[in-house]
Amino acid sequence: MTPLQQQLAKATDWSDVAEWYDDLVGESGSEYHRNVVLPGVMRLLAPGAGQKVLDVACGQGVLCRLLAHAGAEATGVDASKQLIDAAKDHARETATRGTFFVSDARELTGLPAKEFDAAACVLAIQNIHPIGPLCRAVARVLKPGGRFVIAMSHPAFRGPKATSWGWEGNNVQYRRVDRYLLPRKAPIVAHPGRKAASRYTWSFHKPLEAYVKALRNSGLLIDALEEWPSHKTSQPGPRQAAENTSRKEIPLFMAIRALKVLPPSANEE
Repeated sequence: MTPLQQQLAKATDWSDVAEWYDDLVGESGSEYHRNVVLPGVMRLLAPGAGQKVLDVACGQGVLCRLLAHAGAEATGVDASKQLIDAAKDHARETATRGTFFVSDARELTGLPAKEFDAAACVLAIQNIHPIGPLCRAVARVLKPGGRFVIAMSHPAFRGPKATSWGWEGNNVQYRRVDRYLLPRKAPIVAHPGRKAASRYTWSFHKPLEAYVKALRNSGLLIDALEEWPSHKTSQPGPRQAAENTSRKEIPLFMAIRALKVLPPSANEE
């Protein structure tokens, strides 16, 4: 078995938490999906009518349904058969067109080269390791000039088990960052707080430079980077102003758009 095959054999898909995730996201997305992430992704993708768009690690297909409503031809792939089955069920229930099949995002087996006008990976890349094969696979299936949009939890401010909120009195809320540059992985428990919360997924933290390097080495040139804050506001109280300020100042998500414009590099991740 090659080193890549060994890495691929270590499953990090969400099959064990598929039902929980489907309930969380629902038909039109979670609160953050609806108010922050999906509007931003659609704007960066700018899907045209009839364009072919690939949703990598599509989960239960919430982005694909938006793409279909925009007139694009949506294809969703995910390593979890349970989530692909959920995506197909939602497509039937909402009468939206889309093609869904099981595939590892780092391989995209069965997809022809230069097939898609655009691709996206929404709130999933931090559950995938390594990311070099993913970027190369996406570059392979994109047409020249095709765009790839990645949306993720902000790697600088939202590192699992390494960042947290803190207070100076009631006037200043700050974000504490204990670790950032060194890659690491952390288990993320489904149904947090429940007694039976024994199932978990893996989150792989990487610094921003790792994403830039993986895209560059795949022939994908970044042309946009955006940082998205929370849409929420606090209830009246002594800390309301500080909480609202910190939400506006410290982003919750980061998005990157890269274009297929360069030949892949021989360098690894």
